[in-house]
This record gives sequence, structure tokens and C-alpha cells, in this order.
Amino acid sequence: MHAHTSLTTFLPSRRTALLASVGLLAGSSAVWAASKGRAKASEPGVWPRALVVPGGVVRLSLGPAPERPVAVAGEVPLLVLGDMIEWTAVVGIPLSAPLGAAHISVAATADSPARQVAYTVADKRYREQRLTVAPRTVDLSPENQARYERERDHQAGVMATFSTPLPARLAMQVPTPGRRSSSFGLRRVFNGQARNPHSGMDIAASTGTPVVAPLPGKVIDTGDYFFNGQTVWLDHGGGLLSMVCHLSAIDVQIGDSVHTGQRVGAVGATGRVTGPHLHWGVMLNRSMVDPALFLPA
Repeated sequence: MHAHTSLTTFLPSRRTALLASVGLLAGSSAVWAASKGRAKASEPGVWPRALVVPGGVVRLSLGPAPERPVAVAGEVPLLVLGDMIEWTAVVGIPLSAPLGAAHISVAATADSPARQVAYTVADKRYREQRLTVAPRTVDLSPENQARYERERDHQAGVMATFSTPLPARLAMQVPTPGRRSSSFGLRRVFNGQARNPHSGMDIAASTGTPVVAPLPGKVIDTGDYFFNGQTVWLDHGGGLLSMVCHLSAIDVQIGDSVHTGQRVGAVGATGRVTGPHLHWGVMLNRSMVDPALFLPA
């Protein structure tokens, strides 16, 4: 991020250039909304696109401040970008979020009194799929249940990662070519029992197709998991993470730094899947959000 000391003399046109340089604007014609303390509407050329629904993203204006404010949702730290003229919190909304009034807490420093910035979560009707299948295909054995719980606890620690430097841009590259499904948020009901909604984007591709990093980042986890198969987690900074799953090969190690477009693995069919494809997930402040919001239309 740019040093604060040079920002006091920025004219609006230079401020636009600054925001463009950190990937928040994509051209001088884009306008960065300045509705202090309000959710910002989706704007052309700004990523992630605002969609204030469960599984979406809200951008909240925090107004001017000489230093980057501290923003949290509950106890979860939030990504705050911008400059001393205007700071913006970029907030992921959990798929489980209730509809209606919500808020974040904002303070000048971690030890300062906090104020609330409110927003409203709107409804979104995700698809539902009801299936009747043999019980053995959905009910886990005691051994597999224990394995899943161990992996779930491990990955909860991975998902809590919040690091600096903050991301320099938020517009992502698709990790692999192929038909993108609209399955994010899909809720499957097996034998009358609802499962968690689908929390990523599935991309149809054949085994061995290269999978690349959607943004610069650091590899913070790799593994072969019961449901997700061979998986790579990337930390892009500020609580923005991504994961690629069901891989046939992993080409990076924990601790590696990668650039946008760098190969991290290959498409496969590992884990609980019926065929080869890539499951791509994006997490913001520990909430899985729709990856499509980070992609050019």
C-alpha cells in the first residue's frame, strides 16, 4: 500500500489514479462512491462487485481518517482499503447470514472506542436440488466422520489467517479455463436432509488441465482431504483467501509465494466427486463468497 505521507496533496484526479493502482478502479472514468457510512452500490470496473446478499460482498464507506481504521465483524478482522481521503471496508457476507439489519464495528485504533456502520442484507434465492440416493453414499462411516472432523478443525485454523501486506488488487483471474457453473449457493437435500450450501464455483475441465493462482499470494495449506481431495489454500492478504480443490497434482509447497497466473496444480477428481472438475472457493473475513464477484464480467 502507498505511504500516507504523500496523500494530503492528492487532487481528485490523482486520488482516482491511486485507487486504480491498487485495483479498486479499472479506468479513470470509474467513480469511487463516497456515501459515508453507507453501503456502496456496485460500480462498473470495481472488484469485487457489491452484492449485499448472503454469500455476497458489501463495500462500506468509513470516511476520511489520517490512518487506516480498524474494522471488525464480531471479532473477525476486516479488509480496509483506500487512503486518508476515504477508507472502505470490503466485507464478505456469510451464506448463513440472516436477512435484514447488520453492522460492522470501526475504530481509529484497536484500543479506541468503536462506532457501528450499518448495512442491510437482502434476500437471494439460490437454487435447491432434492435427491434420493442410497444412504451409504451420503452417510459417513465412524472412521470417515472422525477424519472429516479432524480436517475441519485443521482447516478452521487455516481460514482464520489474516496477514499483511494487504492485496494490491482485487480483480481475479479464473484459475482454469472451462465452463463455469452457477452452482454457488446451491443447496442439496439428500433423502430429505439438507446439506450445507455449495460454497464455491465449479469449473468443468479435464484431468491434468493446469490450475493457476487467481491473485498473488502465499501458499498456506496443502493436503488431501476427505471431501475436497487434493487442495491448495492461498493467502492474498487482509483475510482474502482462495482455495482450489479436487486436484490431480499439487505443484507448490506451504510457504511458497506465487504470482497471478502461476501454476499451483492440475485439475482432477480427488475427494468426494463424481468426475473431474475444479472447485474454486474465495473466502473474505472467514466467509465463503461468490468467486464470480471478483471476475470481470
